[in-house]
Amino acid sequence: MTNKFSHINNKTGKANMVDVGDKPDSLRIAVATGLIKLSPETVKMIRDNSMKKGEVLSISEFAGIIAAKKTSELIPLCHQLNLTKVDVIAEIKDNGVEITATTKCIGQTGVEMEALTAVSVGLLTIYDMCKAVDKNMIIEEIKLVNKTKSPCK
Repeated sequence: MTNKFSHINNKTGKANMVDVGDKPDSLRIAVATGLIKLSPETVKMIRDNSMKKGEVLSISEFAGIIAAKKTSELIPLCHQLNLTKVDVIAEIKDNGVEITATTKCIGQTGVEMEALTAVSVGLLTIYDMCKAVDKNMIIEEIKLVNKTKSPCK
């Protein structure tokens, strides 16, 4: 019986990295989002830029960009990608901060893990920066919103 899982070695049954070498290059884009719920007082401190560790929104955005670029170092079976664009936006909401990450590359495999990693690390950065003042933060709703693959021109 032939194994139908691309990440499983048919001879050993162990996980392995998929060979994407024969796939054509495509323009690949992925968008992910996530939310960290914060107390109203913490949201106000972020708005007022009065958090002791610094300006929360831009630092979380930078952390997300760095994380996207390091995804293959963090997730064992992810391919190393040549990202052409990473955009991370942290937006204050009434109940916390929402992060949206868009990743883009021309390559043989998708960029959704990079977008999800950017969101996750961006939210963790907010958690780290606010943990001294908010003991009830909740990170939730991290999800892939969209991914596309288009032929290269």
